[in-house]
Amino acid sequence: MLVSAWTSALSVQAASAPGVNLMRSADRVRIEIGGQLFTEYVFTGAPKPYLYPVLASDGTEMMRHFPMKADVEGEIRDHPHHRSLWFTHGAVNGVDFWLERDLSKQGQVVNASVEHAVRDGVGEIRSRNRWAGPDGTVHLTDTTVIRVRGLADGSRLLDYEVTLQAPADKPVVLGDTKEGTMAIRLPLWMTPAHTYREGGQRVKHEGRGTIVNAEGIRNDDTWGKRSAWVDYHAPKNGKTYGVALFDHPKNPRHPSWWHVRSYALFAANPFGKHDFEPEHKANPKAGDLTIAAGQSVTFRWRFYFHQGDETAANVAARYQDFAAIP
Repeated sequence: MLVSAWTSALSVQAASAPGVNLMRSADRVRIEIGGQLFTEYVFTGAPKPYLYPVLASDGTEMMRHFPMKADVEGEIRDHPHHRSLWFTHGAVNGVDFWLERDLSKQGQVVNASVEHAVRDGVGEIRSRNRWAGPDGTVHLTDTTVIRVRGLADGSRLLDYEVTLQAPADKPVVLGDTKEGTMAIRLPLWMTPAHTYREGGQRVKHEGRGTIVNAEGIRNDDTWGKRSAWVDYHAPKNGKTYGVALFDHPKNPRHPSWWHVRSYALFAANPFGKHDFEPEHKANPKAGDLTIAAGQSVTFRWRFYFHQGDETAANVAARYQDFAAIP
């Protein structure tokens, strides 16, 4: 059975929740909730698997289109490695799996298999992947399990569980770098006020978005801080839309550091210690995590797509639901 005890423990409104449907094609699994597209898990055709698009229950786009679509009006075309919603890391045995600038020098996450099933209103995708360096060396493998569910109030949950497995004959070092790890690139309208560079010029964007973490720290001050969760929300067409990302308390390095930016990068990164904490700046290996040969490590995160700010959406309480899952 693909759907595990993790799924059955979800604290959600089961009776009136919309149904989930999964449809497999050659390169992706389409995920519908209540008969409407939520997202697609794209597992081939790029240097790493990713989920795109990502839609609220009313169809509002909760992600940037670039680089999947190159010429969407009003988008900033920076950081082409920011593929909608994805998981990877910038230093795996010294190999960069985060950037996509020069694949002759960087790693790729190559899919090996995908299974899917729906049970008790929860859709599950189980994907196995090989992390291959530019010379073809497989530095680690992963088993990724993505679980999705819609709630009766229109909010949506996406649980992302990844188990990283070291080869039998050598350890894996997940290196200390801010370039990672569990991430989503949000649309420009969700951002706080900030400046960005376009055509060689600095442009000021008068955004109305808010970033807030579990401690109440806001906007740019959330970057590099440790917290159990972060919420990113903004108004659009008379409504407020938000995305909260939860770090499970059983995760290594909990609470995670956050590589979250006012230009719409939103990432949990449990490895970037020397980048995030000034007292460790002189030690670029301070945040290294080693997986012993033949061993594995598992991380679990939840994306909570909601309406309202962090108070109206009860983000703190929804985090406790997630934290209670063993």
